[in-house]
Amino acid sequence: MKQSRENPNIALVHEWLTVVAGGEKVLKALAEIYPKAPIYTSVYDERKVTGFEKSTIIPSFLQNIPLLKSHREFLVPFVPFAFEQFDLSKYDVVISSTTVGAKGVLTKPGTIHICYCHTPTRYIWEPHVDPRASQGKFGWLRRKVSHKLRIWDRVAADRVDFFLANSRYVANRIKKYYKRDAMVVYPPVDVELFKPVPASQIGDYFLFVSRLVDYKRCDIVVEAFNQTGHKLKIIGGGPEEQKLKSIAKSNIEFLGPKYGEDLRDYFARAKAFVFVAEEDFGIVPVEAMACGRPVIAYCQGGVKESVIPGITGMIFQEQTPESLALAIKHFEVADYDPIQIRQQAEKFSTERFKAEIVKIVDQIWREKGPR
Repeated sequence: MKQSRENPNIALVHEWLTVVAGGEKVLKALAEIYPKAPIYTSVYDERKVTGFEKSTIIPSFLQNIPLLKSHREFLVPFVPFAFEQFDLSKYDVVISSTTVGAKGVLTKPGTIHICYCHTPTRYIWEPHVDPRASQGKFGWLRRKVSHKLRIWDRVAADRVDFFLANSRYVANRIKKYYKRDAMVVYPPVDVELFKPVPASQIGDYFLFVSRLVDYKRCDIVVEAFNQTGHKLKIIGGGPEEQKLKSIAKSNIEFLGPKYGEDLRDYFARAKAFVFVAEEDFGIVPVEAMACGRPVIAYCQGGVKESVIPGITGMIFQEQTPESLALAIKHFEVADYDPIQIRQQAEKFSTERFKAEIVKIVDQIWREKGPR
């Protein structure tokens, strides 16, 4: 049953709920804005994903297929079909949170579909940046379906009425691959969790936080610190961990995954945070800045919109160990003001994100909703 013009009936759609990463943080904020909105997703692993206990989760038929919760690579070929099976006919507004298939849901002509696009699917559109479509144990499967996924992805983009992008970098890619304009709404960062500490508590180590997977280019960080000899702490886990440990020298310490206040403490006491990936936005560098810590970043992707060279950190030009090592050697912690760094991070707060989303959705509903 349709709700009133003032209170549209809203549904949220998200790729999968099998891990907590940047996309899931966006979804959590959306669910807090619209607590009555059900969440449609391909699969849901309640053991690994917390924070959605109050939400109504509606998984697809893929939920009943063994191994899909733990082997997301198997999900990709089935995602287009799975999202097209959802019946969203009773909703006035659908908000999809997507990198792959959630934007492909089918809606009635009167339903407004707003897509928060984290990125056009990188491994099918830009394999030079994200080579997962051709590498790894299941590379043959990804190669087999990539061409068909590109065709479907382009068609699915036409089902969206309004695109929101998580950075200008992503908005440009939406324009290129989908031929659509997108409004930029930076993702939510829990800047209230991440706090600075007194200068006397700053340690003598650099920090790298990432999933240890190939396309994050963790190898560059290890090789650079092998060259410089500076202390480095690495937080995160993944399939590249053993390989990285085998080449790392004694100045590099692997701490495994860390969360919450434990992670915050490592951020807050680091001399600087190191970021080498070409990311669509990059929430983790902003978390570091919320702790007042400068960021040493590769100058591509969304990080160019958050890190201010000379104010909140420094950038290096080439995605190589040599370029990063040179930046580390020239880094001086005294050149940066933690207060200014923190102020920059506050521009990306969760409350800011929520306010922008509410304003945009309300405006679209007023202008495009039923008369």
